[in-house]
Amino acid sequence: MVTGHNVFKEVFRYLLLTVVLAVMVGPLLWMFRVSFMRVGESIALQNLFSLSFTLTNFLDLFSNINMGRPLFNSVLVVTAVTLGNILFCFMTAYTLARFKYLANRFLFVTVILILMIPAHIVIIPLYLLCLKTGIYNTYWALILPWLVNPIGIFLVKQYIETIPPSMEEAARVDGAGDFQILFKIVMPLCKPALAVLAIQIFFTNWNSFLFPYILVSDNDLYTLPVALALFQGHQAIDWQHLMAGSVIAVIPVLIVFFFMQRQIISGITVGSIKQ
Repeated sequence: MVTGHNVFKEVFRYLLLTVVLAVMVGPLLWMFRVSFMRVGESIALQNLFSLSFTLTNFLDLFSNINMGRPLFNSVLVVTAVTLGNILFCFMTAYTLARFKYLANRFLFVTVILILMIPAHIVIIPLYLLCLKTGIYNTYWALILPWLVNPIGIFLVKQYIETIPPSMEEAARVDGAGDFQILFKIVMPLCKPALAVLAIQIFFTNWNSFLFPYILVSDNDLYTLPVALALFQGHQAIDWQHLMAGSVIAVIPVLIVFFFMQRQIISGITVGSIKQ
């Protein structure tokens, strides 16, 4: 039986969710609307509902402003880092999960300790290390330090421990080698955890600003977030082109989120209970 109290609770809940949705989606819609406005047009609230519409801002980004190079840099860096984390975190996690040596336990403790350290603490040591190794202001400075993520090692290790070792033993009895077991049996079973790892690494590196800004100084090596942050006029901010560039930066994130929601949820919940 539906009472007046329950109806009031439901109405209040939906009103609250509507307010939260408006706060979260409102700036996104504003960004999309401004990106299609003509340059110089006022971005006042009353003009956001005007009928003016143009694609010139997006065309200018690649023809006149050369925003294509930062976009290429971001795609290159994110692809290399994501694939590297899938491979190296998986191999490291498998070693820590299956081989119970004292050294491995110590290494796993160091992984946990690294998770407790904020990433920004290593800015200066990492900058000096890149200078001494000669990779400063190169693509390697944007890729090498991020090929292994301690969160990824922890996540995949916990998931591998839920897989019965008997499956690997049966494959070994049938004559499968170590690499065959690793990449043809264990790795396919770890797809949910690896999908979550790939999504997390993609989001983190696609939106990264501070480290790419510090570790490179050449404009041709800037990633998309750095290029957008530095894109502004001497007298005023070109909001239309800036929002058009922001739309280009946001679209891949939205696509990954909408198509990988199921993997995100399953990857977060799976592995939480050991068998």
